[in-house]
Formats: sequence, C-alpha cells, structure tokens
Amino acid sequence: MSMKIFLCVILLVFTFYWSEAQYKVVFKLNQVPQLHNTDTVFMAGNFNKWAPANKAYFFSANKNFFSVLLPAGDYAFKCTRGDWEKVECHTDGKDIKNHLFTVQSDTTVDIDIDAWKDDFNIIPKQHTAGHQVQIMDTAFFMPQLNRSRRIWIYLPEDYTKNKNRYPVLYMHDGQNLFDECTSAYGEWGVDECLDSLVKSGKPACIVVGIENGPQRMNEYNPYGFQQFGEGEGDRYLKFIIDDLKPFIDKKYRTLPAKENTMMAGSSMGGLISYYAMLQYPGVFGKAGIFSPSFWIAPAIRSLTDSLAATNNSKFFFYAGEKEGEAFVKDMEAVQELLGEKSAAMIYSVIDGESSHNEQAWRKWFPEFYNWIMADGYNTVIKIKE
Repeated sequence: MSMKIFLCVILLVFTFYWSEAQYKVVFKLNQVPQLHNTDTVFMAGNFNKWAPANKAYFFSANKNFFSVLLPAGDYAFKCTRGDWEKVECHTDGKDIKNHLFTVQSDTTVDIDIDAWKDDFNIIPKQHTAGHQVQIMDTAFFMPQLNRSRRIWIYLPEDYTKNKNRYPVLYMHDGQNLFDECTSAYGEWGVDECLDSLVKSGKPACIVVGIENGPQRMNEYNPYGFQQFGEGEGDRYLKFIIDDLKPFIDKKYRTLPAKENTMMAGSSMGGLISYYAMLQYPGVFGKAGIFSPSFWIAPAIRSLTDSLAATNNSKFFFYAGEKEGEAFVKDMEAVQELLGEKSAAMIYSVIDGESSHNEQAWRKWFPEFYNWIMADGYNTVIKIKE
C-alpha cells in the first residue's frame, strides 16, 4: 500500500471515529422531596424520545446515579415519577423549564428536584382556542408512515364572508399552537396573534397545524440518529406534499403556489422546516425556523452547501442565547452558509433574554409573520363575484 493511500485510510478511520464519538455522561440525583422519596424517578429528554418511564434512565431509593454514552450535542430533560402527571415542578406548583446540558466531553449532570406536580391542587387548564380554530380531522391518515394524526386549522375571520383565496402556513406540533388546554408547556397563541395583526391591516392566512406523536424525534428528522433510530423526515414531508397539501388546496380557498405556501416550527420542527425549504424549493417559499435542532443533524450543513445555490426563498431564524452557546452557533453557522451560497432573503434573531420554549416562540411569532408577509407575494387575491 502506498503512503498516500495509507494516509487516506487513516484519515477516513479518524473521521468516522470522530463523527461517532461517544462521551460518558453521569446523571446524579442529589435531592428529592421527602414526599414520595422512595419512588422511582425517571429522566425524560430528547435523548430518549421524552419517554416519561424509560427504564434505561431511572433512579431508585438504592441508586442515585447512573451513566450512559451520548454523542456531543445539546440535551434537555425533565424528571418524572413515571408519567407526565407526576413531573417535577417548582415549590409553588408552577411548571419548570427543561433542564439543559451540553456534551462535548465526559460530563456529570447534577439533578435537584424541588417538588412534584401531582402534590398540588392543579386548576384544570381552560380551552383558549378561538372560534376560528377547528379540529379538521382527528385521525388524518399518513400513508407514507402508516399512522394517523390530528390536524388543526385556523381560518381567517372573514373567510366565510367572501370568496378570497389565502396563503397557507403549515406548522408542526399542532397541539401547542392554539389551545392552552392541549399544550404541554404553553401555547404559541397563533390565532390571537393573527386576529390582532389582521385587524391592524396585515394580510390574513390559513394555518394548518399538524400534531406531533410518539415518533416526533423520527418524523421531524431527515437523518438517522443513534438514540432515536431511523429518520422519517423525508416520508413526513412527502405526506404533507402529496396528501395533506392537495387536500387543503381542494377543500379550502388557498393560493397553492410556493410564494404563498409557508412552513414553520420550533426545535425539531425548526429542523424539518429548514430541510423542507432546501429539498422542496418549488413547494415552500417561506419558513419560520425557531430554535432549530441542528445539533442532531450535522449533515444539514453539507446539504445547505450543495442545495443553497438554487434557493431564493425567504427564511426567518430565531435562537435564544439562554438555549446555550452551542445551540446558537449551530444555527448561525447554517444561516451564514445559506446566506453565502444562495440568493435567499434571511432575517435572523438572537434574543439574549429568551430560551428554548413556547414563550419565546410566541414572543417572536408576530415579527416572523410581519416579515414573511411584507414582500407583496402573500396578498389576498380578491375574486370578483
């Protein structure tokens, strides 16, 4: 073997090893409330599909630490006693934010639990969705994935009073968009926001919310990932393009061209929204990419490099500094590469006071909407009677 070939082989092995590097992460439970102090405590996070009773991630009265191997990246979790009704919370019963940690080397994560949600008299959540929000289908079939999903739809207030056609915004995590009662950590308030903006003179649109399911980490990821398995992002997008969008365009008065077909989502939903814009620039013309989980899909950079040149669409990026430095840098790297390689229009926000949650996404949704609707493409076409 020549020296040149030998060096290439060594480089390939090194590259493979580096890309698959795993680090030891020790989770240590230091403090639990006295009430239920003998109960088993589970960790639910983006490293185990947010399963609230995963037996690979637990503490017991006789075991207050364990270790796992994880790739480099940013992670989030909460602790439960087996289901989401028994999740940890603040000492006043209020919800806590996700715990965050970053893995770049062997790491120890210390955990203190202040209280459990089920020990408080919880006031039932009230439905907050406006009258313009409906459940379009409780079990819309997804043939590419052989499963069904609930679909929400928001129609502009004057939809029934005219014959206009409207742009359509497709959004992921549909149960978190309109209704406090169905959202786990607060809603985006999309319907209230759009009602207010339209009353102030902004263009209206239809919003289609696709609920997530147990396979969220797979459906919203176009690539495989060791902790979650096969990526189903391509099939999920084919469902939207081949089944859901044709149904919406047929049933409702839409403007089906790419200039009027938008997509938005957060976290994993931000990742799949960005991927959709790269892979299907003839279908989706504008996107809101909130707190994208690019850490789970490092290949998104090479895809950007190879496909950006053909893209002249419109992108809104958001990240909060409190999400972590690595999270922000990942987004900035992709966004800057897109700007360098394409003719895309880009609006990027780094909020120093915000984090990775619905409150931040709700805060920046109006800015996103005003910007994507401000270029003249997404104006309502009036049809003369």
